[in-house]
Amino acid sequence: MKPKTKGPTVDAHPQELSPSSVEIPRGENILEVKLDDRQVRLTNLNKLFWPELGITKRDLLQYYADVAPLLLPHLHNRAMVMKRYPDGAHGDFFFMKRAPQPRPPWIQLCAIEHSSGNIIHFPVVQDLPSLLWIVNLGCIDLNQWYARCDDADRPDYLHFDLDPVEGAGFDQVLAAAGIVHDALQALQIPNYAKTTGSRGIHIYVPIYRGPLQKEVWTFAKELAQAVEKLYPDLITSQYRVAKRPRGRVLVDYNQNAWGRTLASVYSVRPRPLATVSTPVSWKEIKKGIRTEDFRLDNVHERFVKVGDLWKPLVDSRRRLRLEKFLKKRG
Repeated sequence: MKPKTKGPTVDAHPQELSPSSVEIPRGENILEVKLDDRQVRLTNLNKLFWPELGITKRDLLQYYADVAPLLLPHLHNRAMVMKRYPDGAHGDFFFMKRAPQPRPPWIQLCAIEHSSGNIIHFPVVQDLPSLLWIVNLGCIDLNQWYARCDDADRPDYLHFDLDPVEGAGFDQVLAAAGIVHDALQALQIPNYAKTTGSRGIHIYVPIYRGPLQKEVWTFAKELAQAVEKLYPDLITSQYRVAKRPRGRVLVDYNQNAWGRTLASVYSVRPRPLATVSTPVSWKEIKKGIRTEDFRLDNVHERFVKVGDLWKPLVDSRRRLRLEKFLKKRG
């Protein structure tokens, strides 16, 4: 059997958000990155993941290494569903739940029992080595569970995925996002927005763990239906594609269903401009933004300047107790 080529080794010491927290040299196609007592093998670094932009797999890995201090708290202790693009952003992809073999012994696993009775062992991104390992598998964006591993039935946030139906544009998405924001604010429910990196906006509400997933899903459904009733010419909550009216914005509550995932905050998306799912303020949404404003080649400067606008999502002191709203429904 032909031995694997190891390539050179780089010592890395991640600190604050910085372009040089881990420096992956250009020119090498295979590399061993040493992070304290762990070593990560990076492969096919010269492969073009966005040929028209000249962006390589190395560039993707470097982005995630740079943004890791902001990103990792949002992935901690959550099962990761791998969406792998071995041939880059425009190639075929496939989903993978089970952590592949072989894998480093320090990759943590999250065992979740499904309705079939099968127990799936998902990988968990806990630190920079595991982040680089999973991106090296061809995961352009990161899709983690919205419940933590120690209780997969009790999420600690709910979310709304706002997506334009055919005939609607991004300006309508922004208008719909403002309406959902106002509806949540009227209930004194904290909520935070990010671009999806694709065509829409995600709105997240951090909650204390307690309500079951089905209860969280039901609350999200009722709020989506309420704003649809108030603004039927702009918003739909219709889950069946064939019944969605043209020119509306879907407020998708069903992503709160058990086992569903959304692209994580700070994820690069497999889109033509290598756009990034980026936290934005409500002031920015009101003023007007575009998905294309936030790309792999320009977001680092923003993140250095503003820090993590989504820090409240990982601050246990700033969560909502959803139970009081569930009780009001009877």
